[in-house]
Amino acid sequence: MFIFDAHLDLAMNAMEWNRDLTRPVKQINQREAGLTDKPDRGNAVVSLPELRKGNIGLVVATQVARYVSPKSSLQGWHSPQQAWAQTQAQLAWYKTMEAAGEMKQVIDLSSLKSHLKNWNNSKNNTKKPVGYILSLEGADSLITVDHLEKAYEYGLRAVGPAHYGPGRYANGTNATGKMKANGIALLKKMEALNIILDATHLCDDAFWQAMDHFNGPVWASHNNCRSIVNHNRQFSDEMIKELISRGAVIGASMDAWMIVPGWVKGKSTPKKMKCNLDRVIDHIDHVCQIAGNSNHAGIGSDLDGAFGKEQCPYDINTISDLKKIPSLFKKRGYTNDDIEKIMNRNWVSFLERTWS
Repeated sequence: MFIFDAHLDLAMNAMEWNRDLTRPVKQINQREAGLTDKPDRGNAVVSLPELRKGNIGLVVATQVARYVSPKSSLQGWHSPQQAWAQTQAQLAWYKTMEAAGEMKQVIDLSSLKSHLKNWNNSKNNTKKPVGYILSLEGADSLITVDHLEKAYEYGLRAVGPAHYGPGRYANGTNATGKMKANGIALLKKMEALNIILDATHLCDDAFWQAMDHFNGPVWASHNNCRSIVNHNRQFSDEMIKELISRGAVIGASMDAWMIVPGWVKGKSTPKKMKCNLDRVIDHIDHVCQIAGNSNHAGIGSDLDGAFGKEQCPYDINTISDLKKIPSLFKKRGYTNDDIEKIMNRNWVSFLERTWS
């Protein structure tokens, strides 16, 4: 089954982790043997060949570069200008992958239809370019609101205003507080450009404020359910209902601490915590039960978001194992139509509505 993954940090891994994503995962991990500078060294599960192997033909791929004050304990860049420059390096990597025939940017309805047609009609999976929709995870790197127009020109189509901690435009995970004037101005500019608002990572205050001020398209690329794992990073049932009312799709994340309660980073292991793909489906099913249908659920794996095999479902060896998910849904009584919606059609339909 064709799979749409709505959240991968491909360029961050290529540029900051120095991973050659054109290589098989096994080779990437062999090259990282003995390295300790990143928490997931030697545990990568994502590469372009593995995406093709899993028939994951379209992804939402990020630019991400957080601004932090020099006194902050969070990792990040010490000026918006540095953060912007980092996102431009990431953009250059995507463009280089396009030039090499490894990836293909999708920016509008025409390119979406063309990519899906080419992917489905081609018989040789190993040579297909992986399609990507460019998203910005955290808006800190936008030096000014006007920089959003520059980003739109090079293909940016979705923005999550916040990431972790306090942000320049909105506060995110583990932070509180409403957006200031520049955050509201960003939402207005996004709406004018028809840029998708990614509600992922918005703190509760900013989430509800954004829902009050933004009338454009909204999705949540990689977010799980607070009723299953109680943390501010997750969505409450009330937030899920609000997103459903806005026609949003919510992508399930594969980060173990978001999947099963009681996870202790650096100590817990997926097998000990019984964290597998069935537990991910618990979150997807919860969204479907709230909606009363399967029209608002999808996959946003984040399987390269600074974690890997050490902190994802134990039945995932590489991202190609997302192809195991349909059979698990069948065991729960989901129809083929429901499964196809969750694996790809909900995201595609969302983009068709947004870009039509």
